[in-house]
Amino acid sequence: MKYIFLLLLIPLLTTPAFGAVPLLPEDYEQIIPSENGTLNIGLSVDPPAKANDVSKLHIGWIKPGFNKIQEHIDYKITVIKDGQNIFGPIPLTHTSVGTVKIPVEFTSNGEHQVKIEMEGILFQPIPLETTYFTINVGGEQTIQENNNEGGGCLIATAAFGSEMSPQVQQLREIRDNIVMQTSSGKSFMTGFNQVYYSFSPYVADYERENPIFKEAVKITLTPMLTSFSLLAHVPVDTEHEMLGYGIGVILLNIGMYFVAPAILFTAIKKKLKK
Repeated sequence: MKYIFLLLLIPLLTTPAFGAVPLLPEDYEQIIPSENGTLNIGLSVDPPAKANDVSKLHIGWIKPGFNKIQEHIDYKITVIKDGQNIFGPIPLTHTSVGTVKIPVEFTSNGEHQVKIEMEGILFQPIPLETTYFTINVGGEQTIQENNNEGGGCLIATAAFGSEMSPQVQQLREIRDNIVMQTSSGKSFMTGFNQVYYSFSPYVADYERENPIFKEAVKITLTPMLTSFSLLAHVPVDTEHEMLGYGIGVILLNIGMYFVAPAILFTAIKKKLKK
C-alpha cells in the first residue's frame, strides 16, 4: 500500500523545490490596488528579469488597512509583451496561503505587463478584478535574491516540455502551498525525495530522447494531475484534513488506474468467452 501511495504522489514532486520564505506585505517592490480596490496586490521579481533567463514572480494578495496577506485566492496570471502573451494565462488556480511564486522565462528586453486576474476570495466567487503591473526586463531593479532552490530533471517537467507549463505550475502550487503546509506532508516529502530523485532524472532523460514514451507518460499523468487539482479547491488547514483529502484523492486514483481497468478487462473477457 505504501508503494501505491508513493506512486500516486509522484506528480507533486515533479518540479524543483523552491524553499524561499514568502515575502511579507512590506517587502514587495510594487503594490497596486486590484481593479475595484478589494485587495492590494504585491509583486517582486527574483532575480532581476533578463532576456532568455528565468525569474520568479513573487505575488501576494494583501488586505487593505491591515497589512496582512489575504488567504484563499482564486487567480490567473498572464505575462504580455507588445500585445502578445509570452506566458499564460495559467488555468484558474487557488492559493491557500495568499502568496505564489511563478517562474517565467522572458524572451526579450523591454517593458512587459503582468496581468493578474482575481476571481475568488475565501472560496467565494467575486466579480473579475484585473490588475496590471509593468516589468522592465533588462533594466535596473532592486530586489532581494533567494538562493534556496533545489533542482533536477523531473518527470512531469519533461513530459509537458517546460517547468513553466500550466500543468507543472498547478502541481507546484499544490505541493508547496497545500501539502507542504502540514507536518505530515513535510515528513512524507522528505522520505519520498530519497526515492523519487534516485530514478526520476533517468526517466526524464528517456522522455526527451523518446517522443513516443514522452507522450505515453503525458497521457498517463493527465488523469492523475486532474485529480490532484481537486486539493486546490478544498480547505486544507489541519493535519486531519490533509490526511482525509489526501486519502480520498489516492482512492480516486486507485479507482481510475486499477479498479476501472480491471472491471473493463473482466467484462471484455466474459464477452469473449460467450
